[in-house]
Amino acid sequence: MPLIHDTPSPPPSLPDPREERRRLHHDADVVIVGGGIAGCATAVSLSNQGRSVILLERSLKEPDRIVGELLQPGGVAALEKLGLSHCLEDIDAVKVRGYDVIYYGTEVQIPYPKEASRVNHIDGVEQVEGKGKACERPEGRSFHHGRFVQKLRAAAMTASNVTVVETTVTELIKCGHTGQILGVKSSTKGDEDYFFGSLTIVADGYASKFRKDNLPYHPTSRSKFWGLELRDATLPLPLHGHVLLGDGAPSLLYQIGTHETRALIDVPENLPSASIQNGGVKGHLRKVVLPSLPACVQPSFEEAIERGQLRSMPNSWLPSSINKMPGLMILGDAMNMRHPLTGGGMTVAINDAVLLGELLSPQRIPKLSDTAAVLVAMRQFHWSRKSLTSVVNILAQALYSLFAANDSQLKALQVGCFRYFQRGGQCIDGPVGLLAGIIRQPFVLFYHFFAVALYAMYLHISSSKPLMWPVNTITSLGIFWKACIVIFPYIWSEIR
Repeated sequence: MPLIHDTPSPPPSLPDPREERRRLHHDADVVIVGGGIAGCATAVSLSNQGRSVILLERSLKEPDRIVGELLQPGGVAALEKLGLSHCLEDIDAVKVRGYDVIYYGTEVQIPYPKEASRVNHIDGVEQVEGKGKACERPEGRSFHHGRFVQKLRAAAMTASNVTVVETTVTELIKCGHTGQILGVKSSTKGDEDYFFGSLTIVADGYASKFRKDNLPYHPTSRSKFWGLELRDATLPLPLHGHVLLGDGAPSLLYQIGTHETRALIDVPENLPSASIQNGGVKGHLRKVVLPSLPACVQPSFEEAIERGQLRSMPNSWLPSSINKMPGLMILGDAMNMRHPLTGGGMTVAINDAVLLGELLSPQRIPKLSDTAAVLVAMRQFHWSRKSLTSVVNILAQALYSLFAANDSQLKALQVGCFRYFQRGGQCIDGPVGLLAGIIRQPFVLFYHFFAVALYAMYLHISSSKPLMWPVNTITSLGIFWKACIVIFPYIWSEIR
C-alpha cells in the first residue's frame, strides 16, 4: 500500500524574475557605477527599500588606498541604520575614541563628547535624535580601507535585490530625444556591454570620468597627503587620532590595525623643503617631519622612510551641486570632496546613502521612471544633506587653513584654536562633536569658529605689555578679518 503524505510537497522554488532580468537583460530600477564606499552603501540602502539594483565595478580586487581609513562615530551610526555594522567586524578595525592634538610638543586630549544631538532635515522638517540624553561616549573605527570595502561589497553581493558585475563603464547612454540618461555602456573582458535602469547613479570616486560633463564644479587641490605605514608604532595616546602641528602643514597619525599605524604628511605644492634639490619628499620627511614627531614615534617613522613605500593622494576640495540631469545622479567623491584632515569623507558617503534610501523609497516615489519626481527628490537630497555635509565640509577646509598657517594672522588663529581646546568643556565637546558627525548644526560650527577668532584676538592683545594694548587692539582686527576670509567662501559654497 503506497504511503500518503498528510501535506503535499512544496513546489520547486521559482527564480526571482527581477534577478533574471538583471542578469540576462541587464535591466534594473537603478544602475550604480562604482563599488566603493558610496556605491556599495547606496546599493544596500536602495535594496533595503525593495529596489532592483545593478552595481558595476571595474575591479573587485581589494583596493589599496592611504585615505578612507577612519570612520567617525556619525558614520558608524549610519552603518547601523543600513544594517551594515557587521562590515566593521573581522577586519582588524581599531576603536577611535577621539583625538590628541599636539602643538609644538604640547598635548590636548579631545575625546568624543558624551552628549550630543543629531539633527537631520527631511522635507524641510528638523528631526532631533538623542537631544538632552546622557549616553556613553561614541566611538569611531579605523582600518585598512580595502578590507572595509571588501566587506561592503560582500554585503552588497548577498543583498536580495542587488546584482554585482565586474565591468569597466566607458560612457553614459543618453536618449537623443529627451536627453535623459538611460544607462551605461561598458567593457566586460574586452566585449561591449550595456546596462539599463530608470536611474543611473555614478559613484566612481575622486577621479570620476563623468563629473566634468555633468557637474558645474571641478576639484581643486593645494596639497597632497603622503602616506607611510608604520609597524608597531608607539603612539602618545592609543585609540585616538593624532594631529601634529608645528612650523609646517599638519601631520596625522592613527592606528589602522593591531600592528599598523598610518602616517599622513601634508605637503603643499612647491614646498621648498620638498624640492628636488633638498631630496624631494623623502628629504622633507627625514629633515623636517621626523624631528618634529613625538620621540616614541620616531623609530618606526624612520624605519618606514627607509622601506620607501611612499604613496600620495591629492587633498581636493569640490563643493556639492544639485543633480539636474534626468535619469542621472552623481554621489560620493565624484560629487563632493573636502580636505581629509578631519576624516569626514566616509561618514558623509554613508549618511548620503541612508538619506537617498529615504527620499527614493517606494512610498515616496512608486516608480523611478517618474523622472519629474526623482528630480524633485534630487533637489531635496541636496538641501537635506546640508545639516551634516556643510558642517563636515566647512570644518575640514577651515581647520586646514588654520593648521597649515603660513602668515602671522593665521598663526594667531592657530594659537587661539589650540588654546581654545585647552579650555576643555564645551570648547572641545562642540568642535569634536561637529567633526564626529554627531552634531549636525552649522550654527554651532559658526559659533565655535568665531569664538576661536575672538579668543585669538584676546590672546594677541593680552600677550603684550599694557602700553601696546591700544596698538594690538587695532592689529587684532586683522585676525578677525582673516577668520572671515577663511570661512566665508566655504559658507558661500554651501548655500549657493
